[in-house]
Amino acid sequence: MNQVLTLISNTQDAAVSNKIKDKYVSLLNASHCNWLNRNIALDIYFDDEAPGEILHMLEAENLDYTFQDPLTRSKKLLIADMDSTIINVECLDEIADFLGIKGKVSPITEAAMRGEINFEDALNERVSLLKGLNIANLQTIFNERVKLNPGAITMVRTMNANGANTVLISGGFTYFTERVSKATGFKANYANILLHKNGELTGKVKKPIVDANTKIETLRQFQKKGNLKNCETIAIGDGANDIPMLLGAGIGVGYYPYPATAQASDVKIKHGDLTALLYLQGYTLSDFVDS
Repeated sequence: MNQVLTLISNTQDAAVSNKIKDKYVSLLNASHCNWLNRNIALDIYFDDEAPGEILHMLEAENLDYTFQDPLTRSKKLLIADMDSTIINVECLDEIADFLGIKGKVSPITEAAMRGEINFEDALNERVSLLKGLNIANLQTIFNERVKLNPGAITMVRTMNANGANTVLISGGFTYFTERVSKATGFKANYANILLHKNGELTGKVKKPIVDANTKIETLRQFQKKGNLKNCETIAIGDGANDIPMLLGAGIGVGYYPYPATAQASDVKIKHGDLTALLYLQGYTLSDFVDS
């Protein structure tokens, strides 16, 4: 059966050297290989089963990797988590930090992302601590603290330009998903709605909340809407509430994932940036769209 091994490096490291290329071409008795971005991303095509020991060797490299069927690698639907995936922070923690209570909130976030406590309970507990915050401060928090992770714009806009549907879904808040979607180009976004009265947060979110079940349901809805096969879908996230979505997609990608999420992921991005999702679909650097 024809397969492709894709090796992906951090852009700064350029770790996919000719030595690495020759090593895995030889180990796999490869038919041919193709640079997607020289020294950053490489496809190696081979016909036989990969030797069992090669996984241990790949794990020891300073690289991300995936094995795939080259005929089904291109995706038509991307479902992405936001906090610590598309952006660099957990927005709820940053709101708490603005209020001087991050020490109370952040440990709850960490436990929820590891899957140690119920997500809805954790969300309600944390949001209750935000009561009284003037909603105008959310724009300040967004402007000063929220940054896109490297490759986010390129990933979304390249997939859009190639006919894919791109959806941002978060257990966080619509205030942030709407702005992140606008900055990146996601075609749709879903998240929890922070309730407010007289310009201040009430300490509650609108029910029902967006949680792990909402994420997998959204994946299925868009898959059905697009009349897509499961192999045409890809999802990316980092936390425990992303696991059902990652398991349900054609390829589930853990982005610098928590341990439980890593275990549930088909692909783990631990070295590269978000353009790794393009490389694993076979896009070359010249295919990238940034505007």
